[in-house]
Order: sequence, then C-alpha cells, then structure tokens
Amino acid sequence: MRNTLVLILVFVMCMACKNEVVETKIQEDVKQQQSTMQLKAEMLEKGFQIFDYVDEKTKDTILMQQYYLAFLKTGPNRSQSEAEAEKLQNAHLAHLGKMYDLGYADISGPFADDGEIRGITIYNVPTLKMADSLANADPMVKSGRL
Repeated sequence: MRNTLVLILVFVMCMACKNEVVETKIQEDVKQQQSTMQLKAEMLEKGFQIFDYVDEKTKDTILMQQYYLAFLKTGPNRSQSEAEAEKLQNAHLAHLGKMYDLGYADISGPFADDGEIRGITIYNVPTLKMADSLANADPMVKSGRL
C-alpha cells in the first residue's frame, strides 16, 4: 500500500511539473506572439513594407521586410588622380560606416572582379526614395566615380 501511495505522489508531482512546463510554454508563446505583433506594428508605423506568415512546422510567425539593393557601377568620371581617388575612397567608407551606425545599411561590399558592377549595398529603409537618396549621397557616387 505504501508503494502505491509513493507512486501516486510521484505521478501527481510529475503531472504538476508537466502542467507547469505547459503553462510556461504557453506564457512564452504568448510573449513571443505579442513581441512579434509589437515589432510588426512598429515597422509598419515607420513605413516599412512587411510580409508575414505562420510557419506550418513550428507555428512561429515569420516577419519579413522589404530591403533595397543598390549596385555600385563604374561611373563616367574615373579621371581623378590617385590621391583624389584615395580621398574619395576614404569618404566612401566613412559614408558606409555612417549608414551602418544609423541602421540604414545591413550589408555593403566590393566585388572581387574588376567588372562594371563594383559593389553592393543593401539598405534597411522603408522606401525606395530613401534608399536612392542615401546611395546618391555617397561621395563616390557624387563625384561620378561610381
């Protein structure tokens, strides 16, 4: 009889633990859903284009946003002296650093070949107009080198 009582107590304790685990999981899911909804609302308020869906496997809500990709092509004005080109390159890198610091750019970099398309920047901004404005503010673009 005593063994039966111990088993019942162990079973009740396990069920209580399982219920706590389930309740904790539900609370975490609700918090995650609230934070996802809050993030979506904040992004929409800032003007971002947002796409979301529920992953069938995990049941997680997946948020995606629209990004803008700028291709930096060889510009018509490449006749700068070596010193001027280096000065422009430093200003270009400072501009890109500022874009990262402000959260406007996520990825930038040159291509390895010496082709017409010299590099890319992926802008994390709400509109094409803003991405275009930021790309055109680059000192290399302003000078016509890119």
